Amino acid sequence: MTRTTTELPVLGRKGVAAPPVRIVHLGLGAFHRSHQAWFTAHARDAGDWGIAAFTGRRPDAARALAPQDGLFTLVERSAGGDRFEIVPTIAEAVDGADTGRLNELLGSPATAIVTLTVTEKVYDDDAPHAPLGRLVGGLAARRAAGAGPIAVVSCDNVAGNGEVARAAVERIAAGVDPDLAAWVRANVSFVGTSVDRITPRTTPEDVAEVAEQCGYHDAAPVVAEPFASWILSGEFPAGRPAWEDAGALFVDDIEPFENRKLWLLNGAHTILAYAGQLRGHQTVAEALADPVCRDAMESFWDEAARHLTLPGLDVPGYRAALLERFANPRIAHYLAQIAQDGSLKLRMRAVPVLRAERAAGRSGLAAARMIAAWMDFLSSGAEFHDPLEQGVRAALALEGRERTAALLGLVDAGLGEDAAVVDRVDSLRGTFTDD
Repeated sequence: MTRTTTELPVLGRKGVAAPPVRIVHLGLGAFHRSHQAWFTAHARDAGDWGIAAFTGRRPDAARALAPQDGLFTLVERSAGGDRFEIVPTIAEAVDGADTGRLNELLGSPATAIVTLTVTEKVYDDDAPHAPLGRLVGGLAARRAAGAGPIAVVSCDNVAGNGEVARAAVERIAAGVDPDLAAWVRANVSFVGTSVDRITPRTTPEDVAEVAEQCGYHDAAPVVAEPFASWILSGEFPAGRPAWEDAGALFVDDIEPFENRKLWLLNGAHTILAYAGQLRGHQTVAEALADPVCRDAMESFWDEAARHLTLPGLDVPGYRAALLERFANPRIAHYLAQIAQDGSLKLRMRAVPVLRAERAAGRSGLAAARMIAAWMDFLSSGAEFHDPLEQGVRAALALEGRERTAALLGLVDAGLGEDAAVVDRVDSLRGTFTDD
């Protein structure tokens, strides 16, 4: 007879000490736990590298993890079954609003690294309560304490994320105190990364499965695919875990790897998210099984591949691996989740390929079709979330080509003023809705 979760012991350390905090993370969520926390757990020196993870907008993850002493179960889900692993590296799960604890930790010489999963739109937000504003406050505390240099590692899907993080932090710091900005330039290393692990939202069914299979109650398990990749470029002046033990790759130039991931994986997700939902699908695997959606994705890959020429990228092998990953029948990666924040995502996934194709004298048809699919998705009346929501709704009040031009201008102002591109995108409207 199956026991209810209330009859099961709660996951916890049972008197075993957590590893000492040497990493602070901003943006505690499922992806951080399936990726950076997992990589740290698989380093040979994991016992020396505890993470204090702070939530973003909502404290829910901290409230779920704190009673479990930061422990959680990673469910590695493949076609062959599920593998369960307790990840012990989060030493503290903290409400992001607790800036006192953040400042205390960043003021400690023991803290060597700050990792970020704060989403693309945060890098344009200078509000003091926003994650980067809080980070700057913590860096000010570090400067005051004389705690020495530190590395900031952005793990967000932003092109040039290390430099984007540097620019945002220095801009905010300069607004607080020019001397603080100078200290940041001299003492903070900004590491660029490319991160990759499909991590769908955890469901109540996942919580129940962990209880059934593992014999304890975990309020916050994480489900992920077996594949995980982390590519990093930059300096760690106060040290780092041996992440290479878990397969992390350290390179001198991250941009080609970053573009491969942004265009091939994230770009494919974007075209599948909009085309798939327009054609009645709910998950990546369902959309991939639709020849119309798959052909659109493969055509975009063909365009992007022309601009991924570094031999070490192995684009054919990467594409083949993506097909296998996307088709994983037991990873329910929902298209509605991927479709959020479309204007920002298209700016990094479709626009660079479209511009590169046009610069080479080609039309960029597949990249333009991705943008058109987003417009059709918005026009369908589906619920959407976008940082430019006000502008999107204003554009949707227009008709025909004017609507196309206005929406395209939100993605890229220059393209929105290019009549040829507007005409191309407009001609592709209805691709996934017309019979």
